[in-house]
Amino acid sequence: MNTEAQPRILITGMGILSPVGVGVEAFQDSLLSGKSGIKKSELYSYLAVPDIGVGEVSDFNESSAKKQYLKKQRKSIKVMCREIQMGVASANLAMEDSELDLSAIDSERFGIEFGANLMLSPPSVLYGACMASTEGTEFKYDHWGAEGLPKMEPLWLLKYLPNMPACHIGIIIDARGPNNSITQAEASGNLVLGEAQRVIERGWADIMIAGVTGTRVHEVKSIHAKFWDQLADSPAEYSKRSRPFDKGRTGQVVGEAACSLLLEEKSHAEKRGAKIWGELLGTGASCVLKPSGEPDVRTAITNSIKAALNRSGVQPGDIGHINAHGLGDTVFDVNEFQAIQDVFGDKATEIPVTALKSYFGNSGSACGIVEASGSLVALKQGLIPATLNYEEPDPDCPLNVVRNEPLATNNKLFLKISTTTCGQASASVICGA
Repeated sequence: MNTEAQPRILITGMGILSPVGVGVEAFQDSLLSGKSGIKKSELYSYLAVPDIGVGEVSDFNESSAKKQYLKKQRKSIKVMCREIQMGVASANLAMEDSELDLSAIDSERFGIEFGANLMLSPPSVLYGACMASTEGTEFKYDHWGAEGLPKMEPLWLLKYLPNMPACHIGIIIDARGPNNSITQAEASGNLVLGEAQRVIERGWADIMIAGVTGTRVHEVKSIHAKFWDQLADSPAEYSKRSRPFDKGRTGQVVGEAACSLLLEEKSHAEKRGAKIWGELLGTGASCVLKPSGEPDVRTAITNSIKAALNRSGVQPGDIGHINAHGLGDTVFDVNEFQAIQDVFGDKATEIPVTALKSYFGNSGSACGIVEASGSLVALKQGLIPATLNYEEPDPDCPLNVVRNEPLATNNKLFLKISTTTCGQASASVICGA
């Protein structure tokens, strides 16, 4: 474990927007009662995914954003795409949960570390400019500057930059410390936690907001998913489609979410009597390609787990459960099992595993911290959240998947795994309170 001589990093605030609930209480209630957030989209009438079945935060819309979640930032909403709005709203919720008195802290020692996807404009935003640069059916690049660009909304760029969540949050809470953004798709969450931890350890800040926002529920991104990924198209019941590690899995479900955690140096948190969700012990990351150029997901995950354990000063046998990436893909779930086996050996089939994409799908950059928060809220109750839709074990990935109902536990130390399909993996070791 980390020694007292080394700064210890506590988690003292949590803000969540997820398909199973907005806010910690709703999120926790859904996880512990086995409620799925995957359904037919209420926000889109068309998406390039099977039957428009997604994990979306339908409670977060234009009305609720203005009246509730971004009430104090209403004037800035026009320069925030949906992902930015959700990220900022999650930070607002985390600040409320932390009960941090901004007037009582040094704003120069308060920083932001935020993860996001690349943010894409919907076709409606680009249509006018593209048509102005088109003759017949041919797009004329030399017409763009004079005729196309003037048709774009004036603040278009600010609305879709992935570093803008961190910028907006820093301005809102007057956090003048280190401010950084990471865009590494699903691996972003653990990377954000690791960077925020190191900022505090270096003595550059006392408090960091470490957050993520992401969506794959999008007109253009859903097309990318259709071409690049294995998407679940069965069974007919939407809530049954995300089936991590189950023998009958048919692919991933696209989702969206945002989550912010307040990370705070231990003595700083104790001095103000902060509520504690847990402690971040360490993280690891790895990106590996095979000589052929294909991603080597198994090795990347193995490396990241070993690095996280080493950084945390814990052994594989100390871990109480694994919060898996659990994509639901027929190949990547096996890769993840093999990596767990590489590290845990014979114990790989014994250690409890939970896979929370079964509740809300794959939200890209947001998934890591959202899923880790699922373990944190459950561990507060002495439980490991159950995986939904795990009915028939797959002999190719024979993990000890927690299913049917949450599992009671006294061991609050867990490993969170995340990976991209491009071979970038990350992991974190966290101890619940």
